[in-house]
Amino acid sequence: MIRIKIEDESGATRDVEIPEGISLSLMEVLKASEYDILATCGGMALCATCHVEVVQTSEPLDDPADVELEMIDTLPDASADSRLACQIRVGPHLDGAVFKLRGVGV
Repeated sequence: MIRIKIEDESGATRDVEIPEGISLSLMEVLKASEYDILATCGGMALCATCHVEVVQTSEPLDDPADVELEMIDTLPDASADSRLACQIRVGPHLDGAVFKLRGVGV
């Protein structure tokens, strides 16, 4: 199992366990875990309603693509640790990662 920690916008944290070998994005996992992620564009990196902040990872994430960076640049509350959950593929490299939700209910 891949274990990640999610901090919602109120500061509450919850552990999420994801089966290894699953071919989903972090956004899809969050939606399946009943987080209120709008994901208006369906994971195309066009709306930023799945904005998360990467708080901690044990391994570096892949660099964001230009389309993701362009969308993050439009966010007033973006930080150097901002990512779009739809662009983060789930895999063993996420084990132990902590993400803070930023785009919930936007």
